[in-house]
Amino acid sequence: MSPRKRAALVRYVQYALLVLLVVVLALIADWGEIRRAFLDLDIAGAQFPDVIVIALKNTIIYTACGFAFGLALGLVLALMRLSSVGPYRWISTGIIELFRGLPALVVFLVLGLGLSLAFGTQLSNLTTVTLALGLVGGAYMAETIRAGIQAVPKGQYEAARTLGMTHSRAMITIVLPQAFRVILPPLTNELILLTKDSSLVYILGLSLDEYELTAFGRENMNANANLTPMVTIALCYLLITVPLSIVVRRLEAKSGKAR
Repeated sequence: MSPRKRAALVRYVQYALLVLLVVVLALIADWGEIRRAFLDLDIAGAQFPDVIVIALKNTIIYTACGFAFGLALGLVLALMRLSSVGPYRWISTGIIELFRGLPALVVFLVLGLGLSLAFGTQLSNLTTVTLALGLVGGAYMAETIRAGIQAVPKGQYEAARTLGMTHSRAMITIVLPQAFRVILPPLTNELILLTKDSSLVYILGLSLDEYELTAFGRENMNANANLTPMVTIALCYLLITVPLSIVVRRLEAKSGKAR
């Protein structure tokens, strides 16, 4: 048997085992109990329209604010990291390593609870979420942006300087547009991660009109003693993340063709 036929046979065996496993699970599953615990249509219907007009809307707002702040912070940190001035590089490196190393939950707790205890200052939940997501996301985006800038051929920058452009103008008009074209896919991936990290806002204590998807799902799950609300919010998360994933794949494919 040739190696190609042997590889094909192995694949067919794997497919057969997968189909067999699915059939076995389908036969032994208690579909009535699954429907009652996860797919109660009455409970799911009772979540609308609040799951959309409150929870989904707030998730999008929290993510957008955190991403906007993180992108701005990441750009500043990336430029500082590439600076010829030593203190700028040290400060940038310290911030990046700190917030890349800390779990997002810890950042939420420090900003949401620690600041009020230490300084007597209570930030609004939206401000806290924006800062927490922005700091964590910005640390990762800074390294992505730095890599994108370094991927632009040095000749582009040198040519701009030769034409009489200042350093700032050359970066803004020549280097950064090319860098962002390269790093759009990983930045979109970061947006997806921030969407999921926004679920940590529940630890801050929210009023009903501030609920995001996870807080909304937890509240309804506890109230109904049923997991259907969590299935509903999972579908809402997919409404956000699946289109973004499709965008990432298309951007990566477009980037690959451009090369």
